[in-house]
Amino acid sequence: MFSIQTGMYQRRTQAAGGAGGAYQEGSELVALVSTVAYLGLEARAVEVQCQVAPGMPAFALVGLPDKAVGESRQRVSAALTAMGLALPPKRITINLSPADLPKEGSHYDLPIALALLAAMGVVDAEQIADFVAVGELALDGRLIPSPGVLLAALHAGAADKGLICPAAQGSEASWVSGGLNGMPVVAAPNLISLLNHLRGTQVLPRPEPGEVAPPVRGPDLKQVKGQETARRALEIAAAGAHNLLMSGPPGAGKSLLAACLPGILPELTAAEALEVSMVASVAGTLEGGRISRARPYRAPHHSASIAALTGGGLRVRPGEVSLAHLGVLFLDELPEFQRQALDSLRQPLEVGHVTVARANAHVTFPARVQLIAAMNPCRCGHLGDPALACSRAPKCASDYQSKVSGPLLDRIDLHIEVGAVSAADLVLPPPAEGSAEVAARVAQARAIQTARYQGTGMRTNAEADGEVLEKAAVMDDPARKLLAQAADAMRLSARGYHRVIRVSRTIADRAGVETIGRGHVAEALSYRRRMPVN
Repeated sequence: MFSIQTGMYQRRTQAAGGAGGAYQEGSELVALVSTVAYLGLEARAVEVQCQVAPGMPAFALVGLPDKAVGESRQRVSAALTAMGLALPPKRITINLSPADLPKEGSHYDLPIALALLAAMGVVDAEQIADFVAVGELALDGRLIPSPGVLLAALHAGAADKGLICPAAQGSEASWVSGGLNGMPVVAAPNLISLLNHLRGTQVLPRPEPGEVAPPVRGPDLKQVKGQETARRALEIAAAGAHNLLMSGPPGAGKSLLAACLPGILPELTAAEALEVSMVASVAGTLEGGRISRARPYRAPHHSASIAALTGGGLRVRPGEVSLAHLGVLFLDELPEFQRQALDSLRQPLEVGHVTVARANAHVTFPARVQLIAAMNPCRCGHLGDPALACSRAPKCASDYQSKVSGPLLDRIDLHIEVGAVSAADLVLPPPAEGSAEVAARVAQARAIQTARYQGTGMRTNAEADGEVLEKAAVMDDPARKLLAQAADAMRLSARGYHRVIRVSRTIADRAGVETIGRGHVAEALSYRRRMPVN
């Protein structure tokens, strides 16, 4: 048990100058502890102010707390009781400043407990003045992980402060602090060990940065037999981060092709890994602080709602399109998704971020994803096969495909039909080229794009736009004439026109050619054709 020293309620006086510490407010002490509030991927400074004053015993918590924050009173009281400490029989007021900023989450437990202990005199307020504290408290005093520690660590480093967090998230915080001039990180398993560390009777080891998890790779492309056109389209999509739609009968290999995509994509850079991990940290899916260089691969079920896809909820959290940031969002059985949910992806696919609007806040999450979609040509899936097609063909195809809106289809760069695989194809030996060989070519094409778009804020051909695209996509005269003729014949929209140029640029990059030729444009146009709707 934690022993209480005589005079633990002795008040300390400190000049009021910034968050952290304590100062005399009239005849009562106000203790201050720094923490953060999360607004999307932004961590805003919050000052936890605690006053213990004469009056009827009470424990008030103000400053726009949500229910989880309001319940921290019970968790903090129980944790102190487990340590052998009792709340003083006075009026305790906790204010979360700024008071007009909504406070959400359980990570306020630890800073509230520290502010209360500082006001009681158990902790020297000066010892925690230079720290930002986050973490949830268990009833027995254990520190439980809470979402967003990565953002809190970045905020603390930018403010030239240290971070106090649960031991389970110490590696996550230390991974960030390695690039912030050795920002001090105190990761404690429970409140007792943290207090002993602050009092100098116990030394908590500095947590080591979390190891980079090995990349998670999908099936090898050697498992895909036949489907040469689909394999090439998948490689082009990977090389330029283009959106891809595959249509074909059940069992043709659409899902397998999509699952092979992570295995041919290049690993994330350190900066990109930090971007992805920040989203995962806010969502609470960054397990054990292990930062991965593998690109995210998300495949939500077709019953997903708008909030599940784009983000939202009572406590705004990132959706699948943000959790797949800089990775792959695979939507299988595309027409089975709610039409409103699919249409909610139109803006994120275009601008690379999603803004969730609420009455009290507008939260923006990154959403630069590569959309891979798969669908059957009709509900029965066997359109064009007289032996298997249903009696409603071709009417069923028109009804089924109309569930996907034209504006969403217009944002998909490559449209391909994946035919059924015959038994003769299945008995053939595996293809000579697998994921390793294709990944090498994809990496070369991505390296060309990295050098081309350096300093523009863009990474791939799929992001290129405006003057940047005009400078990057230099065409010879035959290619330019073909594109102009095809744009009129195919009635391409302005968006479709530019997406053909981007795909042409990627095909030329894959071939190692600087100037886009007629053949490159012709192939890009072949992928632009829309699925027939009868």
